[in-house]
Amino acid sequence: MTTEIDIDTKPKNKFLLWTVSFFGLLTIAAMIYMPLRAGEPDGTKMPDIVRFLGHFHPVILHLPIGIFILIITQEFFAMFSKKSPRTGLFPLFFGASSAVLAVILGFLLYQGGGFEGDLVEDHLWGGIAFASLAVLTFIVKTWVMAPGSSQIFYRFMVLASVGVMSYASHAGASITHGKDYLFEYAPDPLREILGLPPKEKEKEAKPLEEQVVFVDIVQPILEMRCVECHKEGKSKGRFRMDSFDLLMKGGKEGDAIEPGNALDSNIVFRAELPEDDEEHMPPEGKTDIEDHELAIIKWWIDQGADPIKTVADLELTDEIRNAIGQLQLTVAVSKAHEHGEDKPKTELPSDDLTKTVTELGELFPGGLTFESQSSSNLTFTGVSMREKLTDEEFAKLSPLISKMVSMDLSSTSISDASVALLAPAENLRMIRLSETAITDASLEILAGLGNLESINLYGTQVTDEGVKRLFALPNLKRLYLWQTDISDEAIGELKKALPELEIVSGI
Repeated sequence: MTTEIDIDTKPKNKFLLWTVSFFGLLTIAAMIYMPLRAGEPDGTKMPDIVRFLGHFHPVILHLPIGIFILIITQEFFAMFSKKSPRTGLFPLFFGASSAVLAVILGFLLYQGGGFEGDLVEDHLWGGIAFASLAVLTFIVKTWVMAPGSSQIFYRFMVLASVGVMSYASHAGASITHGKDYLFEYAPDPLREILGLPPKEKEKEAKPLEEQVVFVDIVQPILEMRCVECHKEGKSKGRFRMDSFDLLMKGGKEGDAIEPGNALDSNIVFRAELPEDDEEHMPPEGKTDIEDHELAIIKWWIDQGADPIKTVADLELTDEIRNAIGQLQLTVAVSKAHEHGEDKPKTELPSDDLTKTVTELGELFPGGLTFESQSSSNLTFTGVSMREKLTDEEFAKLSPLISKMVSMDLSSTSISDASVALLAPAENLRMIRLSETAITDASLEILAGLGNLESINLYGTQVTDEGVKRLFALPNLKRLYLWQTDISDEAIGELKKALPELEIVSGI
């Protein structure tokens, strides 16, 4: 007669106990030996069956997690209530077995390629540690099933298993969602206790010319279209795109970017391949890069792919200015969805506003854009029009004046008549009027715009009396008076009235 193990009751004899222990320890040794024997993964040498089976890892890994949460909950109640039953062998057997299966499938997924880095290593060995503890916990349980046996060590093993399981699970979630996924929305007091930096406050939008091209414009494109598959823990082709240095380092295929030559840059080449080409990036099933986004990347690369230059440092065409405007709307919607909102905190443009901007954009090519960083407000520059921008032409912008937050009217033909139209621009923060025909009458209008932070009056005919009207602007931070007739006395009075004001006067 053959003896069978009843996994819901105490094993019948010591032979079965030692048999369970032997095979359990053998399983642990095999899991530890598996990655040591295989070495560094090379997806190009793996058959499709490896990738196929590996993709079941995310399905199976939830089984042991759920089972061990139930086990520790049941043991907790059993400690304080004699009526609560202790955990039987079957849940532990099933939990340990599913943990081992999850490790095997995870290892196959790892060997299939596309996952590497310290975070992946942490998840791999964390998973092996959890599965090993789960098996050991099952072994211990078989030895303490007899009534009256002490449960202290067994319960310690359950607690240790759940602790290591939590660590391995967090590492796995970080691979998929990013390192800060778990604590992204933690309040600052909790972040301080955990030794994490405080949450970043929403950055105030900068005028287009002041934006750093890579950080403020190119990187958001990469984050939307590329970083999901090229980041820490998941770097397909051994290529990461989540920082400038790693982007320039390239990957298995060599350099990804040739500064000054977009057409010879691999990321551009792959993006421009036909969508049905297996080398096309992003791959099938991922949202493809838009034409205006690719145009921005090519523009940045062709002008040197510099990490710190601003828009003002590069040659900005009307095509690229419009492309950046389109990008800003895409980023606004993407961030809103990311935070579970139907629309961004700052209101998206209405259909009527979008239509008006589009129509007027044809009259002012490249001059009108939506404010960066998720805003429906507008910026305007008339620099490309120069003397062609007259009061008559500027008046066509009247329907949009209230939405303006930044305006550059330098070296244009506008006069006080145009500035008078700015009275409704309550959110205007920056205006450049250098080398225009404005007078003190314009300063009277500007004095009523309490959110102004920067005014450029370089080369204008303003006087001391006009400048004194700017005392009424408490938020004014920068005032450019180079090549004007403003006296030292008036400048002194300004500094006294507005101590935080930086005045650039050329003296």
